[in-house]
Amino acid sequence: MTPEELRERARLFARNIVLLCRGLPNEWVVRTLGGQLLRAGTAVAANYRAACRGRSPKEFCAKIGLVAEESDESVLWLDLLLVGHPGVKGKLYDGLVREADELAAIFSASYGTARANLEARNRKNKQKRRGGTDPGPGT
Repeated sequence: MTPEELRERARLFARNIVLLCRGLPNEWVVRTLGGQLLRAGTAVAANYRAACRGRSPKEFCAKIGLVAEESDESVLWLDLLLVGHPGVKGKLYDGLVREADELAAIFSASYGTARANLEARNRKNKQKRRGGTDPGPGT
């Protein structure tokens, strides 16, 4: 999947979160949970866009870490929203749960890769500065 395709997927996820939250009843528990879901779900798209515009590998890694956190948090808020309002269950909700799970897995894996690449880059730069070989971690 290209970054553009993933950006569009995150945008559609955020859009559908907005649609779901707009239809929630005005009970304080449901509104509180819906507000948390709205913040986390829309942050996935916003922070992924920011990550794609990162000015450095370090900034990309930090931003993609935020995206992974917000994706995972969206999974939690969707689960709790079902507890607070069982009537939310339906096609839109079920699709959002699947997509939240998939996005959380994708962005968590992406964060792990970005972090590993950043650490490898840092080791390589450290090795260049020392003028020798760096045996790596654990030695």
